[in-house]
Amino acid sequence: MGIKRYGADALEALIGDLQQPRYRSDQLVHWLYGRPLQPPLLDYQQMANLPSALRSALAEREPLAAPTLLKRQASTDGSRKYLLGLADGERVECVGIPDNGRLTVCFSTQVGCAMGCVFCATGHLGLTRSLAPGEMLDQLLVVAADFQTRVSNAVAMGEGEPFANYDNTLAALRLMNDKRAMGIAARRLTVSSCGLIPAIRRFTNEPEQFTLAVSLHSAIQSSRDQLMPKLAQQSLDKLHRALTVYQKHSGRRVSLEYTLIDSINDTPEEIEALCTFCHGLKVHVNLIALNLGQTAELQASSPARAEAVRRQLEASGIETTLRRSRGSDIAGACGQLAARRG
Repeated sequence: MGIKRYGADALEALIGDLQQPRYRSDQLVHWLYGRPLQPPLLDYQQMANLPSALRSALAEREPLAAPTLLKRQASTDGSRKYLLGLADGERVECVGIPDNGRLTVCFSTQVGCAMGCVFCATGHLGLTRSLAPGEMLDQLLVVAADFQTRVSNAVAMGEGEPFANYDNTLAALRLMNDKRAMGIAARRLTVSSCGLIPAIRRFTNEPEQFTLAVSLHSAIQSSRDQLMPKLAQQSLDKLHRALTVYQKHSGRRVSLEYTLIDSINDTPEEIEALCTFCHGLKVHVNLIALNLGQTAELQASSPARAEAVRRQLEASGIETTLRRSRGSDIAGACGQLAARRG
């Protein structure tokens, strides 16, 4: 995995180990991740302002590899999906979403996912491995170079559970935020988690103002356990308490992601439970359509039912967005990423 396994602090330590002055780490970070409209570098020899001896030492000690663009698909709505080949032969997907001059990248934190959520195509793959920090940043670089637009927002909402790869995900977010690298504002960097409670508690104490989104999908324990079986041991009561502490400590609003599934979690009883869960929390609920190809067994709520759910939540004083799916025609929308399908 070479140099891509390092976060910013580890890159500084590496430069120190090589008996180089600290400013060389600034240059190295810039070359790796600070050229916003250029694809990932292929060779240390391209790093023109590093001494040749340092370039050779880095090449010997920490090989430099860039992802290979295996496939690029463009949606009719302007979003684009990328299938990337990694140095070890694994594959992963990411999505670029342009909107009114902004460019958001939905990036992956793992190859596949171990969470097994029944409505998610990625969850059906199982987990192959976690991604290194640099492998996450390379996804943003590929998208920015293709669009020739700086990335303004990034969401860890692609393949994988970010908090199951906590240290690497945080290292990647910090590099994305680092002015020597991509310089994206912390509040425009979002971690979307299934709701791993120990990790939420840990995230609460991080100094940066990264944004937290939690995939809820039901506020009734039995329904959530059915939809998200790997979370059955983590109760909704404990999740609510963890989010309450997070908000008290950070002052930040939490986004709750809620995929609407016909007759499963869109019933009046389910939505009433969702309203109760939101009580006492400062949240924004994102209602998400179940996209084609996620699963053959489940069906999306009708547009009329989705609108009724939105009205019910807003009548209860809960900020709600009925989110428009982007990239569904290229299997690039929420829950559709499944790189190993080709």
